[in-house]
Amino acid sequence: MRPQIYDNPDLLALQAARYLTGIARDSVHSSGRFTLALSGGATPRRLYEKLGGAECREKLKWDSIHLFWGDERCVPPDDPGSNYRMARETFIDRVPVPPRNIHRIRGEMKPSEAAALYEKDLKAFFFPDAGESPGIPRFDLILLGLGDDGHTASLFPGASALHEHERWVVACHVDKIKSWRVTLTPRLINAARHILFLVSGRRKARCLKEVLRSSYRPDELPAQAVRPEDGRVTWMVDTEAASLL
Repeated sequence: MRPQIYDNPDLLALQAARYLTGIARDSVHSSGRFTLALSGGATPRRLYEKLGGAECREKLKWDSIHLFWGDERCVPPDDPGSNYRMARETFIDRVPVPPRNIHRIRGEMKPSEAAALYEKDLKAFFFPDAGESPGIPRFDLILLGLGDDGHTASLFPGASALHEHERWVVACHVDKIKSWRVTLTPRLINAARHILFLVSGRRKARCLKEVLRSSYRPDELPAQAVRPEDGRVTWMVDTEAASLL
């Protein structure tokens, strides 16, 4: 995979916002809605600030946009570590998206209960009239980051979730940081129409090279598990992250 490389984090965020806006408008035109799964982390923050700015805010039909999350820390929604809170403060509060279109993971609940409820919510949204075998949800766009250990969403090295073939959402304890997370599984992520990785900073350079150029080792480099059969993966990175490519 050949990443798109931008000179600095601000330009990276601007181009990512324009890319996302284009997919959103196409999706709304073709299906009447746009489903987006958001990411946590420092790099998406700049993107969210762009989405809340005038250029993107005025171009999008917000009542047709539904916001979800790819993962969440098991904390209350007002906690400084909450992915929901970060997205809300940086752009959701600045755009006219209806509250009913915001589908957050209930990080304040017990992890296993939060995961089960989110999977139930996804089934109700994507398959409101389905029976026991609804297929699998297909997001229009899932936004992902890359940790310097190769993790993406809350799929960390060695996580059992990397081998989950039934569930769409799981709770996982991350021993490295001694905390619980709720995350979408590769099964669900790989069903998306578009997947956008955003990577910024020299600290990510070694890992980015490993993920893109080395042999397939998803247990060591979970981002490699993102391989949709019928979707498109786009990597947008800044020059520091791409310095070893």
